[in-house]
Amino acid sequence: MLAELGDAGQQKLLGARVLVVGAGGLGSALIPYLAAAGVGTLGIIDPDRVELSNLARQVIHESGDIGRLKVESARDRVEELNPDVRVITHAEALTAENAERMLRDYDVVADGCDNFATRFVVNDACVALGIPLVSAAIAGWQGQVMSVLPGGPSYRDLVHPDAPEANTCRESGVIGPLAGIIGSMQALEVLRVILGKPALAGKVAIYNGITGQQRLVTLSPSPSFG
Repeated sequence: MLAELGDAGQQKLLGARVLVVGAGGLGSALIPYLAAAGVGTLGIIDPDRVELSNLARQVIHESGDIGRLKVESARDRVEELNPDVRVITHAEALTAENAERMLRDYDVVADGCDNFATRFVVNDACVALGIPLVSAAIAGWQGQVMSVLPGGPSYRDLVHPDAPEANTCRESGVIGPLAGIIGSMQALEVLRVILGKPALAGKVAIYNGITGQQRLVTLSPSPSFG
């Protein structure tokens, strides 16, 4: 019914292969919305197991999943929601050594990890392979979403490699619904990228969960990173 989507757009979603890095708070909104939209293949990378403390924001998992691998729990929810989606699980950490091997078969990568080191690895692999990346992050009351498209500004244009590591949700906390807001924004941008209508290419959408305000920051490519 959406003029911007139509049958042709739905077929694009069905044929798309999206890799989600992280089945935590952001992945809890991102994964089911992509599955419900009809994305044909979802890869999920996460080496961790479900813990009780995760459940306040990682709503794709349930109390009965505590101790299970997050990728397995997330796969179960996708199969319950849309059994036609093919789910490929990767219960291992993403590293500089395996990143290109794990990413190369996907059309779009959606990164929702919780540390700079992994974000740089994902960014660099996507840039090297020419794969569109939709990156998101949350901490405390603030979240952000950005797209990295081939030839455009990348995550390194937003964060310097020598920047001190930011606190994770485990260390500084995060308000639970923020994961749902930013994860949904990330899912929407992934769909726009698949349909050829990205809104955040070279831009960062920053959302403040206390004030409810959102602003856009435009990035310029760094001459030191090609």
